[in-house]
Amino acid sequence: MSTSNAHPVILVIEDEHLEDLDLYRREILAVAPGATVLAATTPAEALRHAGDVTVLVGKAHSIGRELIAAAPQLAWIHSLTTGIDAILAAQPRREILITTARGVHGPQMSELAFLLMLTLVRDFRRVLHDQQARHWNKRPQALLYGKTIGIVGVGAIALELALRCKAFGMTTLGVSDGVKQAAHFDEIQPRSSLVSVAGRVDILLLLVPLKPDTRHMINATVLQALRPAAWLVNLARGPVVDEAALIEALRARRFAGAALDVFETEPLPAESPLWSLPNVIVTPHIGGLSAIYGQQNVPILVENLRAWVAGDVGAMRNRVER
Repeated sequence: MSTSNAHPVILVIEDEHLEDLDLYRREILAVAPGATVLAATTPAEALRHAGDVTVLVGKAHSIGRELIAAAPQLAWIHSLTTGIDAILAAQPRREILITTARGVHGPQMSELAFLLMLTLVRDFRRVLHDQQARHWNKRPQALLYGKTIGIVGVGAIALELALRCKAFGMTTLGVSDGVKQAAHFDEIQPRSSLVSVAGRVDILLLLVPLKPDTRHMINATVLQALRPAAWLVNLARGPVVDEAALIEALRARRFAGAALDVFETEPLPAESPLWSLPNVIVTPHIGGLSAIYGQQNVPILVENLRAWVAGDVGAMRNRVER
């Protein structure tokens, strides 16, 4: 155990769910009564507080290069998101510890996955269109039951999703170089078999993190391998998919279509053809969000803060190795 950190100066940044700031403040002070807790809802406000900050708490998009550079005392960043590519892109000093919210997003990501899969497979947009047209169009419904899903990226979210897929009677294939077998997966293949897996599934769903080796991993070759009736669902990061190749494949109807929550440029530009392609569902990067996001994040934050205050860095969860 190292020297304690009993009196940290903690800056909490929250620009989406402002009501969560009071929750974080209460929970932090309950664990670290000697802490100074500052709050910010804008980048400018965060910068004004940065000088004496030793701990930053916030979603990855809120913690950029300028803020990190303005905090010379910064020793620990706790991301309230799982993906931290924005933080890593800021190239924080090597001595700064980084932890994440890995493990809290399973429920909302899985529910959005099923909302999108059911909408695609059952063509539920047509049902809503028929309702608006007052058109009684009774037709057979395709099922998720019996379908095969390929989940690219076998992490904490994938485990929760696979559990729910099995409850729906689906066959679950995983694609991962780091995991060879996992609960609720019928089979896990290495990334080198991605093209083969793409040719076997009814739904190819992406949960892989964005790293140099995953950028554009879903390329024209993978898209070409999808069967004509297959669907693509991207809940990972936009650049995991070669968007130009995807648009070309969707226009040519080489496979059934896609549901996309993430994009190479966000917000998705108004001129993007993805908005109007008839075989595409667009959602505005909402996969990780929930109405109880603060409550979901508090347990990991509190556990890590308790260890930090005690100087027991080794006990902190979700540390990022750099």
